[in-house]
Amino acid sequence: MRIRKTIILLMLLTSLSFAQRLKDIAYFQGVSDEQLIGYGLVVGLAGSGDTYRSTMTHQSVISMLKRFGVNVPELNFRTRNVAAVMVTATVSNQSKKGRHFDVTVSSIGDAKSLMGGTLLLTPLSDKTGNVYATAQGAISTGGYDVGTPSGGRISRNITSSGLIPNGGIFEKDYPGNLASKDEINIVLDEPDFTTANNVSAAINSAIGQATATAEDASLIKVKVPANQKKNISAFLAQLEGLQVQKDVVAKVVLNEKTGTVVTGSNVTISPCTVTHGNLNIEIKSYPVISQPSSFSQGGTVVFNNLVPTVKQDKNNTVEIQGASNVQQVAAALNSLKVSPRDIIAIFQAIKEAGALTAELVIM
Repeated sequence: MRIRKTIILLMLLTSLSFAQRLKDIAYFQGVSDEQLIGYGLVVGLAGSGDTYRSTMTHQSVISMLKRFGVNVPELNFRTRNVAAVMVTATVSNQSKKGRHFDVTVSSIGDAKSLMGGTLLLTPLSDKTGNVYATAQGAISTGGYDVGTPSGGRISRNITSSGLIPNGGIFEKDYPGNLASKDEINIVLDEPDFTTANNVSAAINSAIGQATATAEDASLIKVKVPANQKKNISAFLAQLEGLQVQKDVVAKVVLNEKTGTVVTGSNVTISPCTVTHGNLNIEIKSYPVISQPSSFSQGGTVVFNNLVPTVKQDKNNTVEIQGASNVQQVAAALNSLKVSPRDIIAIFQAIKEAGALTAELVIM
């Protein structure tokens, strides 16, 4: 048996700070996503639907059939081709009647699989209970779940939920609009005072001084020019396309499960010394065979003699004079010739020593 630490090079991903479009880092207050939800039935399942224990499914099917003039005694109702599901979707509050969107279908009973099923017409409502859309169509599960009568089973991915591409359709306009045409509020996705100030400066430079004011780390108020009030959409499109310098927080993300290390562009390391060494343990087997003499009653005996050997590799010591960017950090740590998992420990030690100017995020 041989125990050895594998030595591989560290790869650090750079996150350089470039100018970004305003629409990629912020949104207009009043223009956002909304969530819709509905309860429906999936039919056409190959015996993988809800069992008789899911009474809600039976009641729903019986109620649906009554709408079509079919009366089915509840005691005689037995089917495994139907499943009760929840239908969910995330849509823009700027959506208009006739727009199609994707919907997610998830089983809420004891159905084994929704593979091959079709969602029946399902109304979708918002958080206030108002119905704005409907959903219907064939479900794509992206996997399979096949069983045999003897109990054998083979599956891939989760088949108790699936997607219906463009399965939803708006039946009326969603009442989403801007709060006012005199003043537009811009909200940053990630609150930051420096970025908010940069947004305000970019708008004032492009539109005119005193047009935008950063209220706090998230909110920027923009006055709509008089000549733009009749064409507010064109003004918003102009704002969306503005190039803004987004400030990046110095951060190092460490994933101990996968050994992944990712650093941001503003990470710096103060002068410090790092020493790292590896311990190799090798156990070799030297079999010893004992052969009995002729005409004896004994048997051949094999004794496995294990001899351990311990070897301490030469320590790697590197003196970091200071690193002011990701490339210098990567070059300094790569010179140690250690694995990503060791790099994680080194980063933690450098942080404890006060030489790392960054936030450590351990996943």
